Amino acid sequence: MEKQRTLDEVGKFGLINLLTKDFKTGKNTIKGVGDDCAVLDYNQSEYQLVTTDLLLEGIHFDLMYSPLKHVGYKAVMVNASDIYAMNGTPKQMTVSIAVSAKFSVNALEQLYEGIKIACEQYNIELIGGDTSASMTGLAISVTMMGTVAKDKITYRTGAKENDLICVSGDLGGAYAGLQIFLREKNVFSQSKGVQPKLEGYEYVLQRNLKPEARKDIVENLAKQGIVPTAMIDISDGLSSELFHICKNSHVGCKIYEEKIPINTFTGEACKEFSIEPLIPALHGGHDYELLFTVPLAQYQQLQAIPDVSIIGNIVKEQDGLGLISRSGDFVHLKAQGWD
Repeated sequence: MEKQRTLDEVGKFGLINLLTKDFKTGKNTIKGVGDDCAVLDYNQSEYQLVTTDLLLEGIHFDLMYSPLKHVGYKAVMVNASDIYAMNGTPKQMTVSIAVSAKFSVNALEQLYEGIKIACEQYNIELIGGDTSASMTGLAISVTMMGTVAKDKITYRTGAKENDLICVSGDLGGAYAGLQIFLREKNVFSQSKGVQPKLEGYEYVLQRNLKPEARKDIVENLAKQGIVPTAMIDISDGLSSELFHICKNSHVGCKIYEEKIPINTFTGEACKEFSIEPLIPALHGGHDYELLFTVPLAQYQQLQAIPDVSIIGNIVKEQDGLGLISRSGDFVHLKAQGWD
């Protein structure tokens, strides 16, 4: 009798590969499973991009500290981030929800107010969806469509030796914000009526509740005439996303601890929990920044783009994935992000 494997044994990406390995795609599908978006070609000047994400109450958000307006906004951002990670532009989306009887109409209006704000800010059209009853809570499924010029498409597969490894914004803030929320939730559950202490943590709480897809980075790369050789959004953690780029591009990488961007407020919050800030920066996830590689020859153009840090370079595949610590030690990187 065949041994029944558990989800923990297979892992998130192993499960995806296992479930989809026997599915075939047709001539109009340029890229199916395996990147931030599916890429479709209908003989136009642009590729069509499609991505989808599922957000579940109790897994991806906790309504104890996540206002429904923020949940709606974030549901749009996590999908738009996938489109930008292909160097594309989000255009339309559908939203499907499953709700239990505990939600009032007013509560759902708050959810869609957040969706509306995100759509207006990023010029995305809501064009449909579905609603269903739920026995347990709230589930939100967003499918987003976008476009990208055929000569600007960026996959995870194009990184080359000596390319610069770049990251937008700063990392670890969303994880630090989560730790603050969990601490205050625990205090509240043990001492009813105690008000949460959130003052001074505004930056990391914002990073957790209301991430922003990096439309500005994609636009500035275009202005500088840069088409990244590979790109991915940081949803599961820097280490995990580096692993995807290197595996798919058949290369290795070398990044430097001192170059990884960590906001001061993130560092201060981590110290309260005796967490080395590098750990959530590498493995925390949910920052929704962009990780991308650029040819060394475009270093000067890259310098003209604000809020981008060069954290290392691509090396030969046999050299593996490594982090150079502040003391100069070589540490092998492992993909330990969200699973």
